[in-house]
Order: sequence, then structure tokens, then C-alpha cells
Amino acid sequence: MPMPTPLATPAASPAATPVLELEQVSKVFRVRGAGRGERVELKAVSDISFAVSRGECLGLVGESGCGKSTLGRLSCGLLQPTAGSVRFDGEILPPAGPDSPVAGRLQMVFQDPWSSLNPRVRAGDSVAEGLEAACWQKRFPGALAEKSIASRVAEMFETVGLAGMERRYPHEFSGGQRQRIALARALVTSPDLVVCDEPVSALDASVQAQVLNAMRDLQERFGQTLLFISHNLAVVGFMCPRILVMYLGEIVEELGRERLAQGAHPYTRALAQAMPDRSSIGKKPLPVLGEIPSPLNPPSGCRFHPRCPRATEVCAEQAPDWTELAPGWRVRCHHPG
Repeated sequence: MPMPTPLATPAASPAATPVLELEQVSKVFRVRGAGRGERVELKAVSDISFAVSRGECLGLVGESGCGKSTLGRLSCGLLQPTAGSVRFDGEILPPAGPDSPVAGRLQMVFQDPWSSLNPRVRAGDSVAEGLEAACWQKRFPGALAEKSIASRVAEMFETVGLAGMERRYPHEFSGGQRQRIALARALVTSPDLVVCDEPVSALDASVQAQVLNAMRDLQERFGQTLLFISHNLAVVGFMCPRILVMYLGEIVEELGRERLAQGAHPYTRALAQAMPDRSSIGKKPLPVLGEIPSPLNPPSGCRFHPRCPRATEVCAEQAPDWTELAPGWRVRCHHPG
């Protein structure tokens, strides 16, 4: 698969500066309560800190409703934090929009490849739109001529395996092809960071494999920095060397993909054992009790304790601190395995 030529961009910050850095970030939404006119707080994200280095593919995994998508939108400026700070290339991240000073430098691939594309706009024009906005903001030295933009778009379509299909409309593509268009749209401006929010969960298994292989090939050969969000531990393990495990708005474990099968947090172990493979045949999975609690009223202490088979009194009374188990491996648990 031919690789696109990187566009000339302003000088990047030193490699030591993380591309993305979140420090004690929380997000609270005011939602309608049970009573008439009542407004209550929904704590979607609570006190989260992490950094993504340049060229890294960082995974974020957790079950539906844990706040992954909210954290993804905070990471690209679509939402603003209630508390804490989000820094992009060392500076406070401004709200997303065509007038943002980071337009074109930070892109997002959404979960549904159909709803993220305008059905009345040709695929090539959708991909060119972000590049045109970045040119208006003078992201690149000198304005790209219309012919240059068209050449760049054609180059990206060839890169994602859709050469010569720029004039088609979204309904003329399959689901996997539409997600490739979304990937081309995200990469066309040579962004510093791409946030991928469940990019393959809406696709068939065979198509998932094609899109994931294309994304990993682009990331490894093009040096792209990715924040990859998914509820599928196998997908995240395939894509990401370093993984954050999220539960009910909090990060509970950080580990390398080689340690996924032996996660120290009971929730990580339960996620790993829930993934079917040959080694799990005949083995009894770690029991996880009940359903995920409501973020409107999260449990006291460790938020996982009502469902945890290891829970003791201290788990219900006191929130655990981070415990360093090895370089690059830490966990928030009173009784790590």
C-alpha cells in the first residue's frame, strides 16, 4: 500500500513533550433527575491523568458506559473539562472548530462510518474539507492550490485502498470502505494526533481485520500518534503496546499488552477472561457480580467493589491509590492479583 507524502508542517515541539497530556481531568454533566425540574450531576470522567508520547499508539479499554467516548472528546477539544487540564503539544487545548489554532493538527475517527459522513457530499470532497480548513488557518507554509488539494486527496484514497473513488457518494461504499474514507479524512492533514473512538465496532469481523491492519500499517510506517478507544480487549491488544483500563469514569490499571492476560486488577482479569480463545476452553472465568453502577450515584471507596470477588471492608470505605508493580505497570486496587 503506497504511503502518502507528509505535508510540510510547522516545527514540532521537542520529542520529550507529550503530544497529549491530561492532568486530573474530570467531566460532570447536568442532567434531568427523577423529580420534575430536578437537575442532577452525572460524573462521566473523574480525576484522570495520562500522557501520550509522539509516535505512540495508546489504548483505552472498558465496557460500554464507562466514559471512554467522553474522554476521547475531551482529548480532541469537542468537550471542555469541568476540572483539570488537557494540554496538546504543551499548550492548553482550545475548543475544537474551524477557527481553532490547532485545526488540522488533531483529528478524530468516529465509531459509525455512515453518520460521520455527509450523504450529500462526495467522498473526495469530505476528505478535502479538513485540508482546506487547515490551509485557511495557515497551518501549512503557503496556501495549497486547488490542484494540489485534489492531488493530496487522490493520494490518500490510494493509500487506504480506494484509488479512483473520490467522486462516489457515501451510499456507494460498504461499511469498511466508509471507515477507510474516515481514516483518509483524519490523516489527510498529517495530524499530530488521531483519536479513534471505537473505529471498527460497527463493522463485520472480517472487515474489522482489514481496517485494523490498514490502521496499524499506517501508524507504524507513518509514525502517527493514536489514542485508540475500544471495548474490545483483543482489538486494543492488537493495536496498542500500552493500554489504560477504564471503569466507571476512572482509570484502574495501566499495563503493556503482554500483561493483559495477567492483569492485576480484578476488572482487567475479567475483561481478559471474557475474550474467547483456545486457552480459555474449559476454564472457569473470574466471577463479576451484578451490573455496572450508575454514574449518577457511583459507589463509595473503590468503584468496582460491589462487583469484585476480592472486595473487603476497606474497599467500600477508601478509594485505592496507585500501586507501582513494575516499570509501565500500575494499578488502583487494595488487593491486586
